[in-house]
Amino acid sequence: MKIWIDADAAPRDVKEVVFKAAHRLAVETVLVANQKIGIPASAETVSMVVVREGANVADRYIVLHSQPGDLVVTADIPLAALLVEKKVDVIDPRGEAYDAGNIASRLSMRDFMDQMRGAGMVTGGSRPYGDRDKKAFANTFDRLLTRLLKKERT
Repeated sequence: MKIWIDADAAPRDVKEVVFKAAHRLAVETVLVANQKIGIPASAETVSMVVVREGANVADRYIVLHSQPGDLVVTADIPLAALLVEKKVDVIDPRGEAYDAGNIASRLSMRDFMDQMRGAGMVTGGSRPYGDRDKKAFANTFDRLLTRLLKKERT
């Protein structure tokens, strides 16, 4: 079991929550990004993979190397859809877990909003990441991680 973080845009608070859990539970954790991201010295089970720059290079790396039983943290809906199809657990930084029951509608909404922006419509952006988001992430992350670790041990 590994934890993967699509790290280019992951909020610092999300990485801190994951680093603490990885340290406490000795779970291998891999950050994947287009540039080097600092890892605390105390995070012995955390490593960093720097991929070459380009669209979706980090995403392709995560899809290729993750496997069922892993947990991926990403805000990228198309990446989440590929991972759910592969039976990898996925959570976004705001605490939403993606699964076969909700990923199609999330992907459809994302594509719709992308088309609206492409047509020149102002759709607004995401609200700023705050304490509520961090708490929601930490709760869902803990629940998913506990379930995956129990499954791995049986």
